[in-house]
Amino acid sequence: MNLIFSLIVLAILILIPLIGVGVLGLSSLFAIFIPYLAFAIFFFGLIYRIIDWARSPQPYKITTTSGQQKSLSWIKHSRLESPASSWEVYLRMFFEVFLFRSLFRNLRADFDGKRLIYGSAKWLWLGAILFHFSFLVIMIRHLRFFVNEVPSFVQKISAVDSFFQLGVPPIYITDILILAGLGFLLLRRLVDAKVNYLSYASDYFPLLLIISIALTGILMRLYVKPDLYAIKQLTYGLATFNPALPKGNLSMLFYIHLFLVSSLAAYFPFSKLVHMVGVFFSPTRNMPNDNRMSRHINPWEYPVKYVTYAEWQEKFRDVLEEAGIPIDEEWTNVAQK
Repeated sequence: MNLIFSLIVLAILILIPLIGVGVLGLSSLFAIFIPYLAFAIFFFGLIYRIIDWARSPQPYKITTTSGQQKSLSWIKHSRLESPASSWEVYLRMFFEVFLFRSLFRNLRADFDGKRLIYGSAKWLWLGAILFHFSFLVIMIRHLRFFVNEVPSFVQKISAVDSFFQLGVPPIYITDILILAGLGFLLLRRLVDAKVNYLSYASDYFPLLLIISIALTGILMRLYVKPDLYAIKQLTYGLATFNPALPKGNLSMLFYIHLFLVSSLAAYFPFSKLVHMVGVFFSPTRNMPNDNRMSRHINPWEYPVKYVTYAEWQEKFRDVLEEAGIPIDEEWTNVAQK
């Protein structure tokens, strides 16, 4: 049902520009106003989330570790698994953000009826790597639509990405890899019973939305082939805050593609996709594990009225003697002092 609901929402998103542009002729609304609105929601929504995370107190050290903590000088500690300094935390975060290190070390658990068996889960790591890095390269390639003079590094990345020229226009490697990565992540949620049980519509919808964005982009490049000059006129005008609807042919597929991208941008700050930014604010990752090196006191702690054992014994002396419980005279002397 979660998958069906996500498919229905996606179909509605595709129908909106079809009706709005194809039937009602609201080209300016879908080409100018909606992209501005979506990216304003993205920008201010992301700032709100960042401020909210930054203001959240972190009173305790709750670093997630799986290695030897730094203690005695003759005991070698694990610098990445249990970082003891800020520099080691930076290294850990670098490998986490760019190489998904914790996901690479992740294991899957299966129950054969009698015992719990752990196995490798490297395919999940590979699927995530293919999707994220391909998405990054595709975003860099799209910079050529938003600047007047295309930077040299964008041209070089595009040349490397289309190294295996299988036709005209050349097929980008990342177009294939991103569909492979997304397809694996979606198939995993459908086939694996445990993951399927834990999957909600908020897990299916982003995958389906990004797959649709990738497919519409590939179809435009290989088959529909809209007026690229008109597209650049529009996108460059949007980027320079001088928007104008171009006179060239903007195909219906382009409007669908642009509306889906706008939907993703508006949805991003309120979805699980925001983990891309949230990982930097995770107290389990961004803190050094230096509990043995320095004492950490919770700033929320307040003076608590307590009763010592000696005071408790003196208070209930009569009851204890009546019950035959021996009195510790040493603690009695302490209480009297």
